[in-house]
Formats: sequence, structure tokens, C-alpha cells
Amino acid sequence: MNNSYDIWFSVIDLSNNSKLKILEKYSSKQIYGFTENELKKFNFNEKIIKKILDAHKFKLDRYFNYLEKYNIKVVSFKDKEYPQSLNYISNKPAFLYLRGSIDNLYSDNVAVVGSRKATSYGKYVSKKISKEFSDRNINVVSGLAIGIDKYAHLGCLESNIGKTIAVLGTGVSNQEIYPLQNKKIFERILENDGTIISEFKLGTKPEKYNFPLRNRIISGISNKIIVVEAEEKSGSLITAELGLEQGKDIFAVPGNITSKNSVGTNKLISEGAYVFKSVEDIFIC
Repeated sequence: MNNSYDIWFSVIDLSNNSKLKILEKYSSKQIYGFTENELKKFNFNEKIIKKILDAHKFKLDRYFNYLEKYNIKVVSFKDKEYPQSLNYISNKPAFLYLRGSIDNLYSDNVAVVGSRKATSYGKYVSKKISKEFSDRNINVVSGLAIGIDKYAHLGCLESNIGKTIAVLGTGVSNQEIYPLQNKKIFERILENDGTIISEFKLGTKPEKYNFPLRNRIISGISNKIIVVEAEEKSGSLITAELGLEQGKDIFAVPGNITSKNSVGTNKLISEGAYVFKSVEDIFIC
């Protein structure tokens, strides 16, 4: 963790897939040392060569100081600390930026996800079941969004036996908390031995396309996935679909057939997801 060459490579403006392909052939230290002619010799295309060379101009000292100030770990997919569960997902993150306890990533984890526009019923269910999971020493994974995610984290924090893990679609610094209204939850997660993780470098803003990407990490580090509420085209359904691809058990909380927030969950059930009635359900599947 926090290999200086890995940190340098992690900030290069390349796609995650490009970083994986490069690091499967070379180490970050080798890439750092290559001259422009050597990069051409090894058949790197001009666009990638430019981005690698531009990264040498990056002010790493300031970046290192920030990582140290906030006790942020950078974990490469080549590191022994990298969660093995993520090795089995499509386009696994080449790097993870992590705050808090890394041990939580290797534990018994359940994802609790759902709509940002949660109903009072959805918020109640999310908080209640997350507390019950935590009481049983099961960690709760979610995305620190408003709505269902927020109440999943809060429920786990109420018990604090199991820990909560927040997977972000931004960087993990205090300046990048999104949405800002969840700042206190962000702080409580760290105060209570939870974990904040992201594949995105510091300074990454909450771009729309980041959030579907982070969903594969939520499902990847979770043993089972529970969708509490979801509209017909909800991001939480992406998490469920990714979980299915990864061979995970998918549960859905049945909802009111007149509510648009139940369209997605009821559809999941009709397509074969387990009906979630209580926390005991996950132990019999």
C-alpha cells in the first residue's frame, strides 16, 4: 500500500481498463522510468504516451502530503491487501483509495441499496434491517447517496457491531463529500471503524458516469445484495444486475404496486430475485 510509483500511476488520466492492461505487463515503477522512445518501442500509442509523460509534471509532493494528512491508503490490484472478491468482477478497479479499516473489506458484507427518492417506508426498512445486520456482526455496504443508502449507513451506525462501508463515486477527501448533506455520516463512519473507498483519485468530482462504475464495487465486496426500493430505471438495479453477473444472491423488498418506487423491486422478484421479508432470509439461501 502507498507505493509512491503506484500513486503516481493512479493519477494518470487513463481509463481503468487501460491501467489494468498496462500494469498486467509492466510495473508502475517501470512505466515511471520509461523514456518517450522506450514507450514508443513497446508500442504504446501516442495518446497514452502523452498522458504518461504529462503525469511527470504532476505535483506529487502535495498529493503525498494530502494522503498522509487524511490517512488515505492506495491499494493496487497487485497488492496482497487487495480484496480477492474484486478479482472476479469485470473491469476490476486497478486502484482503491481507502480511508478507515481495510479489514472490513474481507468480512461478511451485505449491500443495502435503493432509490435516492426513498419513501418513508423505504427509509424505515433500510435503517431497520441495516441495524439488525450490524447487530449480527454483518457489515453493511452502500453508496452514501441520499435516500436508501443514507439510512442503510445510519442503521449500521446505530448498532456499530458490524461496520458500514461507503463506496463513493468521487474522491475520498473531506473536500469531496457528496452529497454534502451526508458529511456527518461520512465522519461517523470513520469515527466508528468503518470504511470509505473509491477507485477515483483525489479531486474527482461527482460526474454522472462515475456512479454506475462504483456500483460494481458495491456488489463486488458484498456477499449478498438487497434492493429496498427502486424505480424502473434505478441505479440500484445496475448493482443487482452486476451482482447477478458476479454470482451473488439478489434480494428485493416487495413494495406497494401503486408506488413507482416499487416497480424495480417487484420486477426483480418477478425475474427470480429472493423476496426479502426479514434478515433471516439471507441465511437460508
